[in-house]
Amino acid sequence: MHLDVKVHLHKLFSSLATLATISVGLGSLPAYALPLSPGDRIKVLILEGELFNGVYEVNIDGKIQIPYLAPLPVSGLEIEQVRNELFKVLVDRDFFHPQSLQASVSLVQWAPIQVNVAGEIFQPGRVSINNRTPEDRAQLTQSSGDNPPERYLTAALRNAGGVTPLANVKEIRLIRYGMERIIDLSGVFNGDLVEDVPLIAGDRIVVPQLPQQQNNLVRPSQITPPGIRVFLSNLIVPANGNASAAVKSDGSNFPYGARFSQAVIATNCAGGSTSTNADRRAALVRTDRQTGKTEVFDRPVEELLRNSTDDKTNPFLMPEDGVACYDSSVTDTRDVARTIADIINPFNLLFSIFKPTQ
Repeated sequence: MHLDVKVHLHKLFSSLATLATISVGLGSLPAYALPLSPGDRIKVLILEGELFNGVYEVNIDGKIQIPYLAPLPVSGLEIEQVRNELFKVLVDRDFFHPQSLQASVSLVQWAPIQVNVAGEIFQPGRVSINNRTPEDRAQLTQSSGDNPPERYLTAALRNAGGVTPLANVKEIRLIRYGMERIIDLSGVFNGDLVEDVPLIAGDRIVVPQLPQQQNNLVRPSQITPPGIRVFLSNLIVPANGNASAAVKSDGSNFPYGARFSQAVIATNCAGGSTSTNADRRAALVRTDRQTGKTEVFDRPVEELLRNSTDDKTNPFLMPEDGVACYDSSVTDTRDVARTIADIINPFNLLFSIFKPTQ
């Protein structure tokens, strides 16, 4: 074979091998490896080594403290790697002969951890997941193993307020130790298989943005809000105040997926006499949490009711939206007339009192 051909083939196979190694590393590390984090608890059992046996918690510095041994760094290591490190230390310190040492390390309890969530999420920032009460943390058993449902990717997204309608749930980025993996969570909404990845302390999650709103995401799910709070105002006739309109001062709760028209109905702003109430208007006030920009949707109430599926006319309600109702022009005119009458009537009363008698 020609020398140049051999060189090119060698470079090709080397490149393929390198790509395969990188692919395996990126594919396996964030998805399947689950290194220990501070607060995690493990059990050490050594045959004929009772002095070293026990349940140990990873300290804030990432180490465990086993009697008669120097603090052992374990944060970032998997269980099997911890066992290998412990085996090496015990042999190097001449506590055991390598042929006679039998050691077991197993997980007892996963700890609460903090991860960072950014992108198309209602409450981006640092969130704590897998939180447990001190009583739960204290209830250690002799068995091994722990599978907390709140230490997974879906729990982190839910604790960060849930994904917005613009979220690209097919390409959620999980970044760990500088390596990145793309996770598809669209199965949460369509029933397909979901790879719900367990997380460790320091993981970073980024939810990409799509150019258009995805209506199928606007409903309660594992990664969206179960419900939202909306502030309502109904200072109109026939409801002369928020209390009589059954409107709470601290907002009202709606299931996620409710629309502007449903909030209008909830405020008693719809219905009544057609001739006097049909041309009422309602305003939806929305503030973007990230930019601080406020947007107002002003709509005729009847148009909202008649076009309830039009996203532009009748948008979905979002957390912390505000809805206010305004009376019809007929009611406005009537109220103006009443106000004028209230101003004039006292003068008529005084005139009748001081009018000279015949």
